[in-house]
Parts: sequence; C-alpha cells; structure tokens
Amino acid sequence: MAAEGALLPPPPAKEGEPEALNSIEMESLRADVEISEEEVKGKNEETEQESIKEPNNSNLLDASSDSQREKHISIQRTLADLEKLADLQEGCLISAASQNADHSVAGAGKKSCPLCPEEKFKACYSHKLHRHLQNLHWKVSVEFEGYRMCICHLPCRPVKPNVAADQIKMEAHYHCIICSATITRRTDMIGHIKRHVNKGETESRFMPAPAPKSTYEILKEADTDVQVLPNYSTPQKTDSYFNPKMKLNRQLVVCALAVLAEERKPLECLDAFGATGIMGLQWAKHLGNSVKVTINDYNENSVRMIQENCHLNKMKVVMNFKEEEDCDETIEEGEENLPAIEVTKMDANVIMHLRAFDFIHLDPFGSSVNYLDAAFRNVRNLGIVSVTSTDISSLYSKAQHVAQRHYGCNIVRTEYFKELAARMVVAAVARAAARCNKGIEVLLAVALEHFVLVEVRVLRGPSPADDTVKKIRYLLHCQWCEERVFKKDGNMIEENPYRQLPCDCHSRMTGKTAVELGPLWSGSLFNTGFLRRMLFEAVQYGLEDIQTLLKTLICEAECTILKQFSIHGPTSQNKQEECGVFIKTPDTAADYYVVHGKRKNNENSQNGTKRQKSESNAEHPAFYYNIHRHSIKGMNMPKLNKFLHYLSQAGYRVSRTHFDPMGVRTNAPLAQFKSILVKYSTPTYMGAQSEGSLQASDESQVGADGDFAEEST
Repeated sequence: MAAEGALLPPPPAKEGEPEALNSIEMESLRADVEISEEEVKGKNEETEQESIKEPNNSNLLDASSDSQREKHISIQRTLADLEKLADLQEGCLISAASQNADHSVAGAGKKSCPLCPEEKFKACYSHKLHRHLQNLHWKVSVEFEGYRMCICHLPCRPVKPNVAADQIKMEAHYHCIICSATITRRTDMIGHIKRHVNKGETESRFMPAPAPKSTYEILKEADTDVQVLPNYSTPQKTDSYFNPKMKLNRQLVVCALAVLAEERKPLECLDAFGATGIMGLQWAKHLGNSVKVTINDYNENSVRMIQENCHLNKMKVVMNFKEEEDCDETIEEGEENLPAIEVTKMDANVIMHLRAFDFIHLDPFGSSVNYLDAAFRNVRNLGIVSVTSTDISSLYSKAQHVAQRHYGCNIVRTEYFKELAARMVVAAVARAAARCNKGIEVLLAVALEHFVLVEVRVLRGPSPADDTVKKIRYLLHCQWCEERVFKKDGNMIEENPYRQLPCDCHSRMTGKTAVELGPLWSGSLFNTGFLRRMLFEAVQYGLEDIQTLLKTLICEAECTILKQFSIHGPTSQNKQEECGVFIKTPDTAADYYVVHGKRKNNENSQNGTKRQKSESNAEHPAFYYNIHRHSIKGMNMPKLNKFLHYLSQAGYRVSRTHFDPMGVRTNAPLAQFKSILVKYSTPTYMGAQSEGSLQASDESQVGADGDFAEEST
C-alpha cells in the first residue's frame, strides 16, 4: 500500500500536514542535488585528466611561453588524433543519451564530426566518419613543423555585422598555429605561415629573434666555414640565403679581387649583399691583410649571422675601420695577425653613396640595375665593379617584357641567347657608368645556367665615358637564317637596313625578315691579360673548380683552338698590358698606371697606340653558331674538334665558347660556315667508308699535329 500510495498523487493537505509534506520534498531535492554534485565532480576529474594529457601532445606550442594558450582542436599531429576527438564527443553523447531516453542514435554507434556542425554533417558510422575526416579535413590541411592545420567548419570565425541572421553561413577556415588567426583560403594560410617564418616567429616566441644554435648547419667552402639555417636554399623562407650552385661565381670574384690586390694595396672592398657573409669571408681568408673587407646587409638577422660567421672563422669584427686605425696602439700582438672585417647594416645604395671603394660586388636576389648608379658614384679610378644578375627568366628571353622594363632592351629567343644576356647586362652597366662621367673596360662576362657575372674596370673621365657609349649599338637579327650583325654608327636613316645583313633572305622572301634587338654592348667581352692573371691566382690559391673555365675563356678571348697557357708570376711581362689599360709592375718600387695614354711618355704612348690598333683588329668575333642548329638533315656531322680545325684551315679565326658546349665562335660568315659543314659531312646511309675516304688525309694530319697544343702549367 505504501508503494501504491507513492505512485498516487499526494492527498490534499490538512491543517497539521503541510510541514511534513514540505520536509519530504526537501529531502528529495537534497538527494537530487547530491547526485548532481557527484556527476559534476566526476566530469571535472575527467576534464582535469584530459587537460593533463593534452600538453604532452602540444609541448612544442606551449614551450617557453609566459601565458599558455590552448591549441585548437583542428591542429593535430596525426589523423588518429583527430579521430580520437570524435570518440570523446561520442562519450559525451552517450552520457547525455543515458539521461534522455529519446536519444537512440548515439546508442546505435554513430559518431559526429568534431570539426563540422550537425547542420553540415550528421552523425554517421565510424567508417564513413573516417573517410570524411581523411578526404575533407586532413587532405587539404597545411603542415608546419609536424603539425597539421585542418580545415574547420565550426562557427569560430566572427560574422560580419551587416549580414542578416537568416543569411549566416558557416565559412570554412584554418586556425594559425602561431597567432591563432582564422584564414579562409589554403594559399593565404601558406603565405601567412611563410611570413611568420621570415620574421623569425615560432610557436614559443612572438618577437623576431635568431634561431637557436642547435638549428644551425655548418657548411664549408674553400676553407671557409659558415653556419646557415636549415632552409638556407630557399630565399623566400630565410634571410640567410646560401646557394651552393654559386660556388663558381664566388671563386671567379675571388680571383678577380686577387688580381686587383697585386696592383694596389690595401684595397677597400665591399660585399653589398652579405647574406651569410661567405663572399667577404673568402676574400679575407685568401688575401689576408692586403684587403679591407666590408660586408653589408640590410636585414638585422643576416648582420647577426655574419658576425657569428666571422667569429667562427677566427676573424675580428670591426664596426668602423677608421676607428680601428686610431686604436692600433692598444691592440695586442696576438690580435694583429687576425684579419678584420667590417660589418655594416645599411641599404646598399646608401653605403655606396657615403663611401668610396676600390672593389664593389653586387649580388642581389634578381636584377642589379637598381644599384648600378650608386656603385659608380664613388668607385675609385681603375677600380673594379663586379655585377652578378640572377634574373634568368628576363635575361634568357623567357620574360621579354621584364627585360624591356629592367634593361630597356628588346630581345627575342635566339641560339646565342646567353651571350645576348651578357651583352645586355654590360650595356646597362656601361650606361650607368657614363651617367657618372666614367667609362668601363670589360674584363670578364660569364653567363652560365644560374647567373650572369660581369667584371668591369672603371676609367674615370668624360673621354672614356664617350668611348664607352659608342660601343652600345643595336643588332640586326635575321629570323630565317639566324644571321646577325651590329648596325653601323651614324645618325642618318638608312633606306634599306637589310643591306647590312650578309644574307639575302629579304630579297628572296616577301615581308619583314629581320628584327632589331638591343641596345647591346658591341665591344669585347673578355680581357686576355686579366684572364691569364686570374688563372695564375687560381693555381696559386688552389681553386681547381674554375681553372678549366678560365682556360676556355682565355681561348675564347684570343679566338684560337691552340691552348697555350704559360702562367708567370706577378713580375711577368705578360702582366703589363691589358686592353686600353697599361700597368707597369716589374722592376719598380711603386705601381703606376697609364690609361689611354693620358700620362705622356714617348715609349708608353707609342706602345699604347700600337696596342690599341692591334687589339681592335684582333678582337674576338661577336656571337657564335651552334653546330647542331645548322646541321643538314640526313648527314652525319664531323666531330666538333675536327670541324674547328677545318675552319681554321680555311683561314678563319675560330674557338669554342663557354656559353654553349656545342657553340663555335668564328668570324666566318654563316654561308661559309654552312658550306664547310656540308663539305665535311657524310651521308647517313654510306656509313664509315665514305667518311674514311673523304677525311683520311685530314685525320692523319690532325693525328700528327694534335687537336690542341697545350703547355703544362
């Protein structure tokens, strides 16, 4: 009866019963409160255990941060970690379903997505949820240092205030692992992370700071050690860009500086774009106290790394050479032998405008035209300006509009596109020097796969500047036969410019057959005397990588196939003269210079005029021909060395070129070039018999004399 009475509604209260009924209700309420408190305590213990476990997975995010910030659930290490979130949510759903009998879905084993609301993705079975997480969230995630930032569809992103409530749509977004920003597009998220990396920001610090020393890598090149960041090969991700493929470039610059150091001492040298400081460190390492090296960079992280690399190579870091000279008396004897390097933090144009240097090297990431005017502003007379351009797409005619914008030059893709790029850079250098009333003498122009290097000697005065400008001319290029010739000087308009071309394509065809390229440098690209002195320095310092290239350049400068390399010391007569510049060094206490006969001396003036005339006549021919480009279909071409010998026997100057391994530099017209190629080519079907019958006498002569007469160094 008591049990049945408990199920019935309570009887109406009488006069003595209200207090008893109220006490019964209070006891039931207290029991309910005690049950709810036990459930809350259990849930709090679970959340505390989860919060203890979570930092173990995100110790990278919370390390060395004063105010710990929680990692968003969309940032996980593995896909399994993301699936565990669904299990945790399922446990919450089951606990909620145990209280409500209407929730039968959770009991059926279905799970909901942790990164999608129920309106977008309803609860489903585990195999379908796994496929959803893998294809939608994990596949389009952004990776950074072992973590994946998955795409999130939760209402985390703030909604614009002008959007109506019924038009609100949950926009997919990413959560930044560094600054917790929400970004919608994946490409924007990748760029956002790159900007954090470039600024030196990581999860544990939010101010630009150098990377810890444990992340540095030590690289060695030419007895010089440099420490770089792990992403040193990508300039978009790091400030300390280091390219191992530019090793040839650095060795050529070192040899050019060594040659200049033999002429005058001490030299003030500037590496305007230091990055890791590898270039200036090699200068100081090889040349010692004969040069005063200044390494400049505008980025603070790069300047700090340059200073650390100086200490790594046991070199002193000087903030100002003038202050160092005033304090020479206080320096101990052990520190006097240490090379000193000045490290500055300035814009490259500013430091070149403020100070004068004997040697300036420009190697920006891309084109160097923005720094040429400042380089020639204060460079000393007979100094050297070295320019390295890495904007290969515009120089090699892949982006012609960029070449027009940077260099003011109209170019097309030709078989001699690398030499076209070198002449285009030299023309830009010559115009910048002429604006400062200075002329140039090209010492070296190299165009390889990754860069274009130009070394020029500065000749101060309006007369050398005028002579330099006269060598900037336009080029006529035939589109049909690949013949080319520089336009003649003069202000008069020619009626038919096609007459200047050696070919007759315009008369045989209708319409326009040639294009006008330029303006380009029409003078010589090499200085034989300077190259021989560079080869001597390369042998002396043990730079074996560039010795083969320098030998090829010497033969190309002389336009000969005879490889005669007689390397002499610094007091050799072979070192006295260079084109346009006479340097008298042997048997004298002090070196002095005679430029274009300015210092009147009977012997020097006579030698100067003779030298200029002989070199103007003996200047190497412009451009080259590719032997495969002009081959005849159905004919076997002769070997390249034999073909060079045939051209020289015909009375033409001929040599190989470093621009193209199958290129031939010659002063022979294209018609004669093709005729000799046809003469010594054999039909494919005749085989080796016809080749042996046609070339038996020539091969015997070549075998007796040898392809090349090379003297041992």
